[in-house]
Amino acid sequence: MPSIRTPTLDIAYEEHGPADGAPVILLHGFPYDPRCFDEVAPPLATDGYRVLVPYLRGYGPTRFLSAATPRSGEQAALGNDLLQFMDALGIGRAILMGYDWGGRAACVVSALWPERARALVSCTGYNIQDIAGSVKPASAAQEHRLWYQYYFNTARGVAGLTENRRDVCRLLWKLWSPNWAFDEATFEASASSFDNPDFVAVVIQSYRHRYGYVPGDPAFVAIEARLQAQPAIAVPTINLHGEDDGVGPVSRTDHSAPKFTGPYERRLIPRVGHNVPQEVPNETVAAIRDLMKGTQP
Repeated sequence: MPSIRTPTLDIAYEEHGPADGAPVILLHGFPYDPRCFDEVAPPLATDGYRVLVPYLRGYGPTRFLSAATPRSGEQAALGNDLLQFMDALGIGRAILMGYDWGGRAACVVSALWPERARALVSCTGYNIQDIAGSVKPASAAQEHRLWYQYYFNTARGVAGLTENRRDVCRLLWKLWSPNWAFDEATFEASASSFDNPDFVAVVIQSYRHRYGYVPGDPAFVAIEARLQAQPAIAVPTINLHGEDDGVGPVSRTDHSAPKFTGPYERRLIPRVGHNVPQEVPNETVAAIRDLMKGTQP
């Protein structure tokens, strides 16, 4: 498996298609890994695109270069990792597709460095966190869906994720994608990525930072400051939203729409949950192909 060194990480990634093809970067979320794109990458590669699927920080073979680097999972870190990944590979501009953490990274780059994003596919829409506004409670039903985030803000949650990471992550898969009948082999194919030595530290920091309970990496203060302004995204975007997403349910009003000032479309997908690319790879490929047709390389 190839890897590329950035100033902070040695990022492992999978590559499909011709090296001179128009680049597409596919970004997984928590708690998933590149296996979610196993049926997305090959047809895009057959189309002639260069498809890159990195392991995010804290997952699989990706490693920090220094023990002194904070194991941060904050949104600025994820966006900066994507930008540095593109720089290291000499990719000036790419179509970005992601969900959950990967969707957040893709939204951050699309908002702050729009010249680097040819177009964006972001599941559930605008994924940049409003940390200052996180003190405002949601409905009781939504707070119930976020139990794992509060769990990770306790010492018991740290111990639970450390000792029972497969159990915790398997349960999240089931809760978030209630109609997806994955088998144990499918889960285990991704679960090995959670054995990364930094997985727990990165996950815990991510879910504590998003509520302002812990400081971020000082290296990303300037980026986080820009993100707190909730910057708009002007690049052409398709929002794929599973109608049965167990963590980010569909609402009648598309609350993401005002954050997109360029061409934007929301596509609701019946009976699909949180893991859109693995549950409906054909819909994911179709969205990327549509954006390829409508944008210039």
